[in-house]
Amino acid sequence: MAEHPAQGETRSESGLTDDDFAPAWEDDDRPRIPRVAGEREALTAYLEYYRATVEMKCRGVSPEQARRRSMPPSTMSLHGVVRHLASVERWWFQQNFERRDVPFLFFAEGQPDLDFNLPADADFTADLETWRAECAVSRDIVTAHDLDDVARPLDWYEDIDLRWLVLRMITEYAQHCGHVDLLREGVDGRVGA
Repeated sequence: MAEHPAQGETRSESGLTDDDFAPAWEDDDRPRIPRVAGEREALTAYLEYYRATVEMKCRGVSPEQARRRSMPPSTMSLHGVVRHLASVERWWFQQNFERRDVPFLFFAEGQPDLDFNLPADADFTADLETWRAECAVSRDIVTAHDLDDVARPLDWYEDIDLRWLVLRMITEYAQHCGHVDLLREGVDGRVGA
């Protein structure tokens, strides 16, 4: 039996058809999340799925479209979300978990939030590459540690383990993937889960 019935075909147990669910994104190339997996495999699969969702929803968007704040009065844009997620990847994995001495991304003293409030010279293509590079470093950090490895984040009063951090990042991406869905729809009308 196929994993997904043909369009309009009735599911034998629920009576629902594909028309009863959100439309699927055309050309969805995200990695499949395993239905049965060990803890590390499941956690990393979910995080990679959400990272791939951001990648997929930004594909085919011009720099001007990526910069558009399509849900006023929100200051969010696809470009801003990408910058924010690059900063979050670095903040949690490098600066907090491994305590690496690396500079903040998209930060200037005395200027508010340069993630979502894009400077005029922000380059979408370059910022996508920065985000991809930060994700790659984060992957390496996760691979190098056990889920039970512990760190003390900057300015915190208690330790965290890598398991907590990966779950924290899944939550971050889940929240922002919802934003990305709305932003992309506002940019060009394209929808799909």
